[in-house]
Amino acid sequence: MTSTPFRPRDWSSHPSFVDPRADGYRSSALRGPTKPLVPIRQSISELTGPVYGHDSVGELDGDLTRNGRRNGEPLGERIVVTGRVLDENGRPQPNTLIEVWQANAAGRYIHKVDQHDAPIDPNFFGGGRCVTDGEGRYRFHSIKPGAYPWGNHPNAWRPNHIHFSLFGPAFATRLVTQMYFPGDPLLALDPIFSGIPEAARERLVADFSIDVTEQDFALGYVFDIVLRGRDTTPMED
Repeated sequence: MTSTPFRPRDWSSHPSFVDPRADGYRSSALRGPTKPLVPIRQSISELTGPVYGHDSVGELDGDLTRNGRRNGEPLGERIVVTGRVLDENGRPQPNTLIEVWQANAAGRYIHKVDQHDAPIDPNFFGGGRCVTDGEGRYRFHSIKPGAYPWGNHPNAWRPNHIHFSLFGPAFATRLVTQMYFPGDPLLALDPIFSGIPEAARERLVADFSIDVTEQDFALGYVFDIVLRGRDTTPMED
């Protein structure tokens, strides 16, 4: 049996903790650490637990077009998002819990902090989860999220995006990232997206796929996530 070399996280692919640019992500100055991080060696308790139960993932959790219904269909363009979770050597990562959350088609979250003057869809909750299969593959049905204003600078709008959270074998292994859509004109204007090193930005943009598209129902997108190494998906650190 041959072993493959371990590739550490490529920090040059990730955004800085604090965005130093004058036109950058302003609130990172309030959220990011200003002093060097102090690494804490992980013990067996962090590496093995606590864990989630697979039986806690419900049948409709991966279908955002159905898990929030009350009295009708959610409004907007239906989409399918699928892909694989891989390690630095391209090996699939099974049994990874993936959670997603997003705005509705009008660009509104169901959250008390979101006061954007856009309608709330009573049939769209905007959150879901699933577990990757033996090939590291996941699949969600959803509604394409809308853009929304976010106040970072004058006339600032966030591009269409879906938030992803990944859990490995324990809660200490959580990673968070975002998925964007191809051809979005707001990408070039978004300080969060442009805060990622240029060579790694396209790793956050999903690929449209007619093969994933479901006839007469939903457009398909493919978004693979690489956990570390030279092809690592940029994460929110």
